[in-house]
Amino acid sequence: MNLHEYQGKEILNSFGVRIQRGKVASTAAEAVKAAKELTEETGTGWHVIKAQVHAGGRGKGGGVKLAKNLEQVEEIAGQIIGMDLVTPQTPPEGKRVHQVLVAEDVYYPGDNEPEEYYMSVLLNRATGKNMIMYSTEGGMDIETVAEETPHLIFTEEIDPGAGLLPFQARKVAFNLGLSGTAFKEMTKFVQALYTAFVKADASLFEINPVLKTSDDKIMAVDAKVSLDENALFRHKDYAEMRDIREENPTEVEAKAVGLNYVDLDGNVGCMVNGAGLAMATMDLIKQAGGEPANFLDVGGTADAKRVEEAFRIILKDDGVKAILINIFGGIVRCDRVAQGVVDAYKNMGNISVPIIVRLQGTNADIAKEIIDNSGLDVHSAVQFQEAADKVQEVLA
Repeated sequence: MNLHEYQGKEILNSFGVRIQRGKVASTAAEAVKAAKELTEETGTGWHVIKAQVHAGGRGKGGGVKLAKNLEQVEEIAGQIIGMDLVTPQTPPEGKRVHQVLVAEDVYYPGDNEPEEYYMSVLLNRATGKNMIMYSTEGGMDIETVAEETPHLIFTEEIDPGAGLLPFQARKVAFNLGLSGTAFKEMTKFVQALYTAFVKADASLFEINPVLKTSDDKIMAVDAKVSLDENALFRHKDYAEMRDIREENPTEVEAKAVGLNYVDLDGNVGCMVNGAGLAMATMDLIKQAGGEPANFLDVGGTADAKRVEEAFRIILKDDGVKAILINIFGGIVRCDRVAQGVVDAYKNMGNISVPIIVRLQGTNADIAKEIIDNSGLDVHSAVQFQEAADKVQEVLA
């Protein structure tokens, strides 16, 4: 589950990570009020207005601007709230901005020049260990840094049994070229950041930039946070942070009716029971010359109602030219699924795309008879290759 910047910073702050302080606002008037409160609390005279959407590169799209007085706070917040922000990480039409973060200015003058770093904590799936990735090139796209100057990216892998060891935190600070107070501050920052990552059950913490201020404080100026949805039962307060306005509306609808659905760009809709079989079905469609339009796992209870809901979800995509239903009847009986397909087809009455149904397992022979004798525009298949051939046939 992805979080907004202000929500990610709330989690970081709760674990002792120093953050750029700010307040969220949904209107220009609220932004002005937030700016006044921040000035009283922090003494900041300038404020940074940041669009709160689930996408990076906000500054490039005009979603991050500096306000030097309250009039500019109101003007800029009014411009950003309600805009469709387009960044390299949004759809072409952009994402609607519903709120902004009014943050303190932390680039104040002092004895030293502020410096920006990049840091993230994530799982290295190749080694099964958590990893801290960091660079002196903060404030830039890490993909660009990796492509053009890969020697400036460092990694520190952490044994999950031992956790982050003190020498590893010191190594990060050393590789970033820090010394004195900044070195100690960075060591504390890294330790607190890793603790937050583990205890919040996160899948990603990305801080870009991590800032060394002019007086050698280390803080998170930005925060991109993704939480493991499978662990949200342990964090009821985090679960309430979900903003469904930022998610694909079809995926949200599917989740509400208990379907595991991921929207994709393709022309063949998939309805499968089991994630592994769903992945294999997507490969099958690809090999048959089609493109999967979705990942959809109906689970082990593929009854008529569930099948009908799945049909409705799939057909919301205008790009779907055919639907492949691939069910293995282990727990569920194939004949019940077949009857569910027929009933759903009749109930909906407006399915205009060809449907290929492959049912294998318990009562598969009876299921094939039900499909074949239904009189509907439904093609039954038994073998994987037969289903692939029928996909090719209907797409031709």
